Parts: sequence; structure tokens; C-alpha cells
Amino acid sequence: MSRRFHICTVKASTRRAVRAVLLAALWCASTVLAGAHDGDFDLRGTVRVAVHPEPDAVVWLEAPNGPPSPSGKPIVLDQRNFTFFPHVLAVRMGTTVDLPNNDRVFHNVFSFHDGKRFDLGLYPVGTSRQVRFDKPGVNRVFCNIHPNMAAYVKVVDSPYFAVSDRDGRFTISSVPQGTYTYHAWRPGREELTGSSPLTPATVLDLQWR
Repeated sequence: MSRRFHICTVKASTRRAVRAVLLAALWCASTVLAGAHDGDFDLRGTVRVAVHPEPDAVVWLEAPNGPPSPSGKPIVLDQRNFTFFPHVLAVRMGTTVDLPNNDRVFHNVFSFHDGKRFDLGLYPVGTSRQVRFDKPGVNRVFCNIHPNMAAYVKVVDSPYFAVSDRDGRFTISSVPQGTYTYHAWRPGREELTGSSPLTPATVLDLQWR
């Protein structure tokens, strides 16, 4: 009798364990499904000046109340070979950018123009500084010691943005379908803007004349 009771107890505990695993799996699945957005797609397009592909153009969609940006690897504006890399960096408003010195000399990074104003002072190779870009706009970044060094940090109030590659192509990830106001900016040009319904079939081709 005691043996039969022992066997039944094991079976009951096993059922409880299986039930707990199933409930946990269902909860995880519902969380994933709740976080997914039907209709999200990767928006692709090109940027040109006349007929020529334009690299380093920032393209973004107006979405001031867009979802939080996923946390990932640090955003970096590097210094190496007496050059800022990348030359044009796009970030969402509120992003903190690392500015490491991977060169063989001291640098002094600063920005005194429109946008975020800062002066990071002298710092040697192997060290880094940080700047939080908390307002939208263009930030022109220089080195106080090496006047040939220059970069742009374009800050946008949107999670949907990209920088065109050397062939003028860009991809904005995970865009919900809808009608958006879009913008494009590049150094030395007026900002392009327009409005368009965007779907998975859309290819957004932008051109400065």
C-alpha cells in the first residue's frame, strides 16, 4: 500500500512539473507575440545627388512617440589616423556616444556650434570620453589640436533612421506600415522632406538636384 502511494505521489508531482513548464512556455510565447508588431518591415531606399549615389546621408522618419530603441552595442565616434570615424554619425535623441582615442597622439574633441556644446579636454591614446546628445539637430565635431579633423553627429527624435552607404543605399529596420513624413540630410545641402505611405513594397528613392 505504501509503495502504491509513493508511485502516485511521484506521478502527481510529475504532472505538476509538466504543467508548470507548459504554463511558463505559454507565458513566454504570449510575451513574444505581444512584443511583435504585425506589418513591421525593413524600409530600403537610395539617396542621390543628381544621378550620383550619395554616401553619408542621414534619412529618418518622423516618429517622436516611437517605441524605445533596443539596447545594444555602444555607439562610437572613433578617432584613429587623425580622422573621426564615421564621418557622419546618426543617433536618436538622448543617446550617449563614446569618443575613444585610438590614435597615437593626444586629441581634444569639442563642439561649439549649433546643437550640443562640449569640450572634452586633452586625453591620450587608450582613453575615452562620453557625450550625451539630448537635443535634435546637427553637431559639428572637431579636434582642438588637429584642425583637419571634423565629423557630424546628426541627432533625430525618432527610432527610424539610417545613414546611406558609399553606394547611396540605406535600410531603416522594423518600420510599422503607415504614412510618414520623411527627411534626408547631408553635409552642405538643404534638408529634403516629404510625405509618403510606406509599405513592405516601398522603395524610398531620394534625390538632391
